Amino acid sequence: MVLYNLPVVPYYWYKLCSYAKHTDEIPEEQKYALLKTVTMRANRGGRVKIDVHGKENIPREENFVFFPNHQGLFDVLSIIEACDRPFSVVAKIEVKDIPFLKQVFAILKAKFMDRDDVRQSLRIIQEVTEEVKGGRNFLIFPEGTRSKERNHPGEFKGGSFKCAIKAQCPIVPVAMLDSYKAFDTNSIRPVTVQVHFLEPLYYEDYKDMKSTEIARLVRSRIVEKVEASEREVR
Repeated sequence: MVLYNLPVVPYYWYKLCSYAKHTDEIPEEQKYALLKTVTMRANRGGRVKIDVHGKENIPREENFVFFPNHQGLFDVLSIIEACDRPFSVVAKIEVKDIPFLKQVFAILKAKFMDRDDVRQSLRIIQEVTEEVKGGRNFLIFPEGTRSKERNHPGEFKGGSFKCAIKAQCPIVPVAMLDSYKAFDTNSIRPVTVQVHFLEPLYYEDYKDMKSTEIARLVRSRIVEKVEASEREVR
């Protein structure tokens, strides 16, 4: 990724650092446009193709929360290229200071959750709730950590959905396939990452469900899409 883009790396690194430092002063659309440009150039340089499905399922008139299965650090970059609407991220605090991702997260105004601090986690959930009500979109990984089974997700935690429930916003399941290959396989072979935006759950669909029931339903839809896509490849 770096070598292919070497002539423009200094320029885009400067832009990322500048935008990260002044994120409150720059319009959302302008910041997101930079992130999409940088991400798309990086992906082309790394010979990573983002194969997008279901963009029509991304709500256009309402704010929403994405809930994808989690395969690794590349997931967010995949969805940035795939999605035209700006969004922010809830990430674990351990990734807060990773170079490049640090600047991306700063521009996105990401929230960092300390999974060992219940009080801090509850505060983050409340902050996300208020920001979604106020007009921002978010991405939350309901597994809480990357799956060890690669394309096959682990258990989805009901608590991850509480901010969406409180905000009464659409829940958009996102099925990720082969995202782990971009950073975790130590290979320069071409990679195709599939991003499937699935049919959203609107508040009327889930208002009478418990958070754990929502978690199971969202996970089952993602698993169904992952398994169907793997069968097509075979």
